[in-house]
Amino acid sequence: MPVSRAALGFAGLFFTAGALLLMWLVFLGGVRNSTPLNQIYFLQVDTGNIPGAPAQARWTWWNLCSVENGDSQCGSSHPDYPFDPPGHRNFDTEVNIPSAFIGTNHYFLTSRFSWPFMIMALFFGVISFFTGMLAMCTRIGSYLSALLAWIALIFQIITTCLITAVFVQGRNHFNSNGQRARLGVKAFAFMWTAVVCWMLACVMYCMGGSIGKRDRGYTGRQHRRRGFFSSARQPSTERKDEVAP
Repeated sequence: MPVSRAALGFAGLFFTAGALLLMWLVFLGGVRNSTPLNQIYFLQVDTGNIPGAPAQARWTWWNLCSVENGDSQCGSSHPDYPFDPPGHRNFDTEVNIPSAFIGTNHYFLTSRFSWPFMIMALFFGVISFFTGMLAMCTRIGSYLSALLAWIALIFQIITTCLITAVFVQGRNHFNSNGQRARLGVKAFAFMWTAVVCWMLACVMYCMGGSIGKRDRGYTGRQHRRRGFFSSARQPSTERKDEVAP
């Protein structure tokens, strides 16, 4: 049974909406101390031996939060909050901080560069969502949505790779220093699932745009050619009939 453009467009729109929902949950993680935003974070570390630090600390894109009863308790939000344990934005000390974090800007810059790429992924993703409504009924809407979804996918992959690299390295350094650290399962599961959703959305949109293109174009040209030659040959046929004895 052939699949219609409307069905493929709706599938692309469904995966687009799913990707955006997951991305927004991670993007807003830690903004409010309410479920589910207070359960989404990138890294949790036992920091009780660091002066001035809470017993457990969690990093998000907005702040460094303490942990109470398994939930994040965050203060004021700061966009593009860096992952830089010895820096003044984090603990502002080098005491009991793993040596790999000291004297380098690698973690500071990598964590902060992920923010603008995430903004770009959300920007193109939201536009792709609105154009995806046109993908259910028009070919140009399908291809436009596919283009925007591909751009969102590229930025989403860059963002996800950056935060995965920097926080996996951070987890390993803290564990090597005797401070128990673990990644935020929800945040990374959501981000990588969003990558898969964008890939599926791109495929659905492209398939929707290609449906019927070859058949309808060929049939139309065939009819136009038949009409032209039939009209050109008709007078000559009539003249032969008149000459015949």
